[in-house]
Amino acid sequence: MCKTRGQGPAHRPLAASRSLRETAPPPARRAERGRRPRLVPRVRGRLARPREKGGAASGPSPVGRRKTGSKHRLICGGRGAPLHVITTAANVNDITQTLDLVDGIPPVAGRPGRPRRRPGSVLGDKAYDSKAVRRQLRHRRILPVISHKGAPNIKGLGKLRYVVEQTFALLHQFKRLAIRWERRLELHNALVSLGCSRICWRRLKKAGSHPRGRGVPS
Repeated sequence: MCKTRGQGPAHRPLAASRSLRETAPPPARRAERGRRPRLVPRVRGRLARPREKGGAASGPSPVGRRKTGSKHRLICGGRGAPLHVITTAANVNDITQTLDLVDGIPPVAGRPGRPRRRPGSVLGDKAYDSKAVRRQLRHRRILPVISHKGAPNIKGLGKLRYVVEQTFALLHQFKRLAIRWERRLELHNALVSLGCSRICWRRLKKAGSHPRGRGVPS
């Protein structure tokens, strides 16, 4: 390259095979063309909650229609050990949950042989009086001992009903179970399972410390 007076630098002519190329795109344009950007808009605050009031398994309370609530359905053994608990809305009829409670009993071990999944009999008050329920229980080889509506109660049923009422009292001594605070049903059911486990553990601990022998309460 040589310089001349009064002019700028003299450029060499380009060869015929050479040509000017477009400048390379910046990294931002390259990312837009090649692949999706990694940055996503940030979501501030908590996630959206379900629009239904009170969450799942909640309905109008029989005591106050303006309030929503839930109810626990429980089946226990002859000595009060909780076997299965279902959480439903407060306005659900008791009869509709009878077979679900019986079918939800887990295998209970402790005696020689296979673990038992079904009880020999089911006791209930007049709220569970239904021909269809009795027929389904007999089909499962379970003896229904349920009082009939409009007839005197079965003699001695009140003493046996006290067992399940005591189990309810033990379960609701936990404040998180007496009043439901969780909107999500799976979280509340997890706390219910934890409460039932503590009740069974206390009974096993008490039976293990008995001097006469160790047995699994039914």
